[in-house]
Amino acid sequence: MAIIASVVGEPSTAGASTALPPSPRLTAPQGTLVLPNLDDDTRRCTLRPGDLDRLDVAVDTRLASCNDAADDIVNGPRDMADLTPVRLAPMKTTRHASGRISVPTEQGKYVRIFVRRAGTYVSLGSDGQLTASELRHGAQLAVEGRDIVRDPKRWDGRISLTLTVTKGQDARTAHLALHIAPVLLQNDLQRAQQVFAAAPGPGKGQPVEVPAATRQPGQWRQFADSLRKATRAAGMADRQLTFQKGTSQWWRDIWRQDIVEPAYVTRPTPNGPHTLRILLRSPNYWTSHDGRSASLRRAGRLLFRDLRGPDIGIVQQYTTHRDPNVDELLNFTGNIESLPPYDGFPHGRILYGSSAQRHPDPSFTRMLRAQGQQPPVVLDTSWLVVGHADETVHVLRADNARGWTLAVSDPRLAVDLLRRAQRAGEGGQRLFAGTEADLKPTIDEYLRMDATRGDNEYAARHLDEQLKVLLRATGLRPQDIIRLPVLYMGDEPGGGLPRRYIAASPALANGLSLSARDYAAPDPHGPRVTGHDLFREEAGRRLAAQGVRVRWVEDFSWAHMVGGEVHCATNALRDVP
Repeated sequence: MAIIASVVGEPSTAGASTALPPSPRLTAPQGTLVLPNLDDDTRRCTLRPGDLDRLDVAVDTRLASCNDAADDIVNGPRDMADLTPVRLAPMKTTRHASGRISVPTEQGKYVRIFVRRAGTYVSLGSDGQLTASELRHGAQLAVEGRDIVRDPKRWDGRISLTLTVTKGQDARTAHLALHIAPVLLQNDLQRAQQVFAAAPGPGKGQPVEVPAATRQPGQWRQFADSLRKATRAAGMADRQLTFQKGTSQWWRDIWRQDIVEPAYVTRPTPNGPHTLRILLRSPNYWTSHDGRSASLRRAGRLLFRDLRGPDIGIVQQYTTHRDPNVDELLNFTGNIESLPPYDGFPHGRILYGSSAQRHPDPSFTRMLRAQGQQPPVVLDTSWLVVGHADETVHVLRADNARGWTLAVSDPRLAVDLLRRAQRAGEGGQRLFAGTEADLKPTIDEYLRMDATRGDNEYAARHLDEQLKVLLRATGLRPQDIIRLPVLYMGDEPGGGLPRRYIAASPALANGLSLSARDYAAPDPHGPRVTGHDLFREEAGRRLAAQGVRVRWVEDFSWAHMVGGEVHCATNALRDVP
């Protein structure tokens, strides 16, 4: 049943005449939510030659400014469905009455109003006149949202429609309160509809961006084939997995998780919810070495080429002048995750990594908070080299009351497995055998090194602190958590800087959920004992205990050796509830 909101107007104090009949009436027959109409229903927005590679922020501005809300026409029937209908009830007026519908000046650039005339919807802008005939016979209006809420101090999402009807000195008004729909992040329990990853591109240029990559990724075919096998096993059709060829600098930026965080907006209609996807582009802002040019992260322009279209819009939110603790690595959207709904949080919660020493662009996190529906949980990820929330934690389904839990990295478990193998006489087995790893230590060699450096215990203490935050925020119990074996190593920064850590073995929590039950995890390449991968066996057993089916993906050379894993190198558009 449609939700109908209506407000009957009141007489103004402009005059005492009773020449006008009772006040006008505005109704919202499908409810008061308005979608930010940022998609491109007719696919009129296209990239120009050279757009993918040009180091020029003007390219990013132009690409983001082209969408259905940027013009003052209704771009076909699909675009019409993105507008919120408003009805003006017929009034018993004379032909001498006039009407004006408007929003407050400060809301004007966020809203456009249309009226149906001669079978076509015509723009009134944010302040337009209605004819005497439309007042007498009633009018069909439509309200278009032109943006999302980015900063509540500038605009909090409220849309206040006012209809003023006048005749001579007499006036009547009607008011209707609408609100822009909040942007909601998808979560990993929602089935993947479309998975995309990078593919080798046309060239091998040396870009000025993405400092995380220190070597060229390799063995793409092994990665691609195993990912295809995983999606097929999860019941996905081949067309639901896309490998994107990017810019001439493809090899420095294969991180599809890190260029965008998929989200959505929705409103009720008589035929069910109507939804637009809103892709939140990473706020990475790169400058050239000489400081003379700058742009947003260029791989993010692939979103405009490959994904923007009907029911899919893109939002850019970033600042060019930042405090010194804004870290571009934490601006990667692999650092933005979400928790599913649970008691007290019907839309779930945002999860990201931040600290006083290293944090994302505050204008981006302000935008996330401004939606008001998914209060953030913030983890300290400053101890990690890359510093992303997805490196150490992942949402997975579980056989508990809420239906989900968290998988987390556990270096103590990984070291304990090695020690058990050593006690069983298997200390000569090698880690990372069969990979392109630079070092393939035996169990004995690795344990001696770890006893000297203490990397795994240091990492474990940081992970303990993360887990305290997560348990407190979610109400999960320690026994609910799925612990996965991952080894860590610290860097040698020098100069008194703190040591930072990165996964030495593939981080098993840094995988891709294909469905609530199907999890594409990086093959850990642990030491083999009695013919079985020690880490793979342990992780598979723990995940299977919660009804999770593991689909192993070979990402060692493609992602792990250049600082990421399966999750970092992929992304997914998911079913919207």
